[in-house]
Amino acid sequence: MSYGMGAALQAAVYTHLQADAALNALVGSAIFDAAPPGGIAGLYVSIGPEQVRDGSDYDGGGAVHEFTVSVVTDAAGFQSAKNAGAAISDALVDAPLVLSRGRLVSLGFLRARALRTTDGTQRQIDLRFRARVEDN
Repeated sequence: MSYGMGAALQAAVYTHLQADAALNALVGSAIFDAAPPGGIAGLYVSIGPEQVRDGSDYDGGGAVHEFTVSVVTDAAGFQSAKNAGAAISDALVDAPLVLSRGRLVSLGFLRARALRTTDGTQRQIDLRFRARVEDN
């Protein structure tokens, strides 16, 4: 197993989301690879936590990355966040990402969770994806 492709995968996901026209129409440039301190007003996207496990096989080293992309909004309802979530899912599922290290084997959607933040002022949707990468 190698975590060596973690940064390459995150960079490819970030770049791909920034370049997606449908998502850009909804959130503009408010796509971050780390949540902004204190949050921002309006609607934004943040690449969040990940879990990684060994994905090596007889052909060589690899890893399975499960990562979260969050949509956060201060809008009263979930509609704008759900629209952005759909655009993210459409952009990432089976995306032909090119990594600076290794190779993406597959990228799929796992699940989503919509919630109100603890103080009730924001809505958040956490989308969970699974990527299988090889380091050959």
